Amino acid sequence: MAQLKPAAMPLAVSLYCLSALLPWSAAATYGGGKPLVTAITKDAATKLYTAPLKDSRPLVLDLSGPLIWSTCPPKHPSFECHHHVCAHAHSYHPPDCPRTGHGVADEDDPFRCKCTAHPYNPFARKASSGDLTRVTVTANDTDGKNPLRPVSFPAVAACAPHSLLAKLPAGAVGVAGLARSRVALPAQVSRAQKVANKFALCLPSGGQGVAIFGGGPLFLLPPGRPDVMTTLAGTTPLRRNPALPGYFMSARGIAVNQGQVQPGPLVVGLSSRVPYTELRADVYGPFVKAFDRATAERKRVTPPPAPFELCYDSRELGSTRLGYAVPQVDLMLEGGANWTVFGGNSMVQVDDNTACFGFVRMAREEKGAPAVVIGGFQMENNLLVFDEEKRQLGFSSLLFGRQTTCSNFNFTLAA
Repeated sequence: MAQLKPAAMPLAVSLYCLSALLPWSAAATYGGGKPLVTAITKDAATKLYTAPLKDSRPLVLDLSGPLIWSTCPPKHPSFECHHHVCAHAHSYHPPDCPRTGHGVADEDDPFRCKCTAHPYNPFARKASSGDLTRVTVTANDTDGKNPLRPVSFPAVAACAPHSLLAKLPAGAVGVAGLARSRVALPAQVSRAQKVANKFALCLPSGGQGVAIFGGGPLFLLPPGRPDVMTTLAGTTPLRRNPALPGYFMSARGIAVNQGQVQPGPLVVGLSSRVPYTELRADVYGPFVKAFDRATAERKRVTPPPAPFELCYDSRELGSTRLGYAVPQVDLMLEGGANWTVFGGNSMVQVDDNTACFGFVRMAREEKGAPAVVIGGFQMENNLLVFDEEKRQLGFSSLLFGRQTTCSNFNFTLAA
């Protein structure tokens, strides 16, 4: 591929770049059309989720991110401005980032236009410019029960300065965008592995969670349990936002304790960028008041620690196998399914004796903001299946009810 031109560099890097020059279908160590599996770790300090995807080093998983970006060595290959992936990398522009065109002159060849992309760190709210290049993505192919063997392939990514790593988990070298973009990780795995353009995300509350790119099945311990992907609690259509590449749904309303408190239709987004579900002010008010009324007899803890509004003495809440015995919250989704949030996903343990209602007022209500943005805590220990081909989201409900968790995938390599 003439458009991807490496400068002079050491032999090891040159050999990698030679593989990056090949067509997408020939440049990888393919797993024979099998899905890829990777472990997910939750960072306690930032509450972000990472996976060891770049040469086995961690990238932050970003459901709203349209591309992969990371730091790069000084010498690396780059795409030319007119390459089709350059246009895809510019499909979504970061907020507050000047539009400066698609490329710059190559310092090694002034007659060559080098494609630049605009990596964005949503946690530091900073953007940058960098070459569009290839990095090595590493994972394992899988039969859904175990990892089978290591797989690597070159993926399109943007280079970023080290300063753009601010506020990422320690050791993270960039971000893996998972959004609905042709240069996001799921679409690139689909093309490289020749598998379905879908992925399953099972975020952990502790230990290691699991992500599978390219379809199922997915089996969680203990042995003998059915494929979780075939026993989902429900599905709902995925909707697009023309200005944003993330995942959105439509809700018919919100219920607390099975009583509707907010009518629809409501736009609901999913985000791994925020730790707790955020609600727009006009939705948050009646919602939190309904939960307050439904828990009026529970002993409160005041003042509540930020960012929460309702906190309780957890010693008096009672418990079930689905978490604390508190009123359930239902997102009444398009298509008729309900995403039910039980105590295990609604109550945040902030200290030994205090649990807080883990829904917060939206901090920044930007124009066109969804009514609800489901955050990481509410997604933990729920299997979510993002199916771009069917344009639908599948969800398992809280896995505690099946006596398993997202940390129960067997990462032992199959014999």
